[in-house]
Amino acid sequence: MAVKNIEEYFDSHPKWDRELRLLHDMILSTGLKPAIKWGAPVYTLNGKNVVGLSAFKNHYGIWLFKGALLEKNTSMLVNAQEGKTKAMRQIKLDADHELSVNDILPYVKEAIENGKAGKEIKKVVTKKELIICPEFEKALDEDKELKESFDQLTPGKQREYADHISEAKREATKIKRMEKIIPMIKKGVGLHDKYKNC
Repeated sequence: MAVKNIEEYFDSHPKWDRELRLLHDMILSTGLKPAIKWGAPVYTLNGKNVVGLSAFKNHYGIWLFKGALLEKNTSMLVNAQEGKTKAMRQIKLDADHELSVNDILPYVKEAIENGKAGKEIKKVVTKKELIICPEFEKALDEDKELKESFDQLTPGKQREYADHISEAKREATKIKRMEKIIPMIKKGVGLHDKYKNC
C-alpha cells in the first residue's frame, strides 16, 4: 500500500512511531519542507532533497542525500551500499539505541548548510586507455593518410574504432572490419555517426 502522507507513513510503522515523530519534528524545526517521495518522508530545501526518514522491521533511520559531503558530523554515518552509493549516507538506529535528536540535529544542519552553499558530489570520470591491436597498428604505420585521419578523430571515436577491431576474435574478421572502417576514418566520421542523427 502506497502511503499518501507522512501521518500514514508513521501509522504504517507503529513500532517506530515515537522515534519517527521526534525526528520529523526536529527536521521541521530546521525549515526544511516535508513531502512523500518513494513512499517515505523526504525533506527538501528549494525543491532539492536533503534528508529522508525510513523505517523497517528491525531499525529506523535518517537518510542524508548528500551525506558524503559532511565533514564535521560523520561518526554516525553509514554507507548502505559500499562501492555503489556515492553521495547518500544514513544514520541507522534500532531499539538498542536511545534516540537523541540533539545528536542528530548537527548532521541535518550541516547537510542544510551544504545545500545552501550549492555543494555537489563531483563525478569521477575515468579515462579509458586506448588499446590498438597489432593488426590495426600495422595498418596505421603503413598508411600515412589513415594515421593522420585517425589522429584527428576525438579520443572517443578513436576508441570506438580500436575497440571494434579488437573485439573480433578471428584475424580474418579483424581484417574485414578494417577494410570497412578505413574509408570511414579517412572521411573523419565516427563508427556510430550514421546512427546519431536517427
